[in-house]
Parts: sequence; C-alpha cells; structure tokens
Amino acid sequence: MVKITLHGVGGHKADKEGDGDKAEVLVPCPPHEELGLRLHPKRSPVKNLWCLVVSLVVVLCGLVLASVYLYRHYFISQQVPEENFFHCRVLYEDSIYAPLRGRQELEENVGIYLKENYEQISVPLPRFGGSDPADIVHDFHRGLTAYHDLALDKCYIIELNTSIVMPPRSLWELLINVKRGSYLPQTYLIQEEMVVTGRVWNLRPLGFYIQRLCSGKETYRLRRHHSQRRINKREAQNCHSIRHFENTFVVETVICDSV
Repeated sequence: MVKITLHGVGGHKADKEGDGDKAEVLVPCPPHEELGLRLHPKRSPVKNLWCLVVSLVVVLCGLVLASVYLYRHYFISQQVPEENFFHCRVLYEDSIYAPLRGRQELEENVGIYLKENYEQISVPLPRFGGSDPADIVHDFHRGLTAYHDLALDKCYIIELNTSIVMPPRSLWELLINVKRGSYLPQTYLIQEEMVVTGRVWNLRPLGFYIQRLCSGKETYRLRRHHSQRRINKREAQNCHSIRHFENTFVVETVICDSV
C-alpha cells in the first residue's frame, strides 16, 4: 500500500493547528509482476510463429533464386541454341569399299558453339552398318579432336586436322545455306587412318568439353597412319571405322589398335 497525505487549504495556519487536520488515504499498489509486464511485455506465441514463417519464406526464396541461376548458367548454357543445331542427311558415293552399291546416306546431328569455338557431332548407328555410332568433339581452342566410339565405349584423342574439319563459323555458314532442304548436295567419301599409341590417364589437360565426353571411359591417344599402303579393314585386326560429316565431303576415320 502507498500512504498519501493531504494538507489543508489554509497554508501555514493549517500547519499550526497540528496533525489533526491531516487526512490519510491508502491507495493499493499493483504487484511487482504486473509492473514488470508493463515495463517488459513478453512476446506472444503468434509473433514468434510469424517470425519463423517469414524466415522460412526468405530461405525458400533464396533457394529458388539459386536454382534459377544454376539452371540458366549451367544447364541452359550447355544446350545448343536452335539456330546452332542441325540435323543433317548426306548422300555420298562410297568408291572405297562399295563402288557398285551406288549412293549411300549418312545421318548425324551437329551442334556448333561459335562463342566457345568447338563443334559436337553425334552419329547414330547407320542403317546398313559399315561404321560405328559415335560422338565427336572438335575443340578448336585446344586443337584437339575426341572420338567416343559408342559400340566400344572407348574414347580416342588426336590433334585436330584443320585440313579436314571446317572451323565452327565456316561449318555453320555451310549448314545454314542448305538448311532449307532435307539433304545436302551429293558428295564423296575420303578416308583417314589412325593407330592407337597409348592410354590416356589424365583427362584434365584435354579441356572441359573433351573431359566431359570421355569421363569414365577408357581413353587412348592416336597418331595418323602415313604409310603408302592403305589399311584394309578385312585384313587388319581390331579396326573400327567412324563415318562423319564436317566439311563438303564425308570422312571415314579408321582406328586400329595395331597394323
């Protein structure tokens, strides 16, 4: 309880008359706990729950934005734009192994990356056999070519032959000019011969694109076979061929473990 003393209106005169004129009034005082609540109010459970919900929303928004960023920069960037993707069908004369068969057809998908300066070619299994399906990367920045023989599930690396493989800008212009039709003009076949020289254990020096193509696969180095005698696939053991199109003619790449 709080004790409050009220004095008379008469000033000093009232003081002289003694304590009899004083009036005492007792006013109840609120408990200390109530004072504490008024000075430091506690947070309600609803406010705590609301703060938790807001925090979760902020975290989820951050995850969504991060996912969009990764999708745009790592997934979409690896996709070939429509104007840089070509489905090609080539008619050619095989004067090497089937001169009497007439015209043959080669089908492949070509992705041209002008900014990154490399080409990626996917050759499905031919209808009439004679060569292996393969994925090929021509990296003009590093001057390397990689063949992934899908039938063997092996990779082969060799220096880029710029006399056969057209650079990305030139090949892109060539395919743009014939994009209106289903077939390229009839062409011919040439052959290049290669021999395995050894195993490649470290793919990192080969660059990102070839490393991505050959990761987890047996990878070998190649050298070109410069002998005047042409390799006869019927006589040579462990030889495989890949027919592909990357110029105005079709190339048959013959790869042999030994000659």
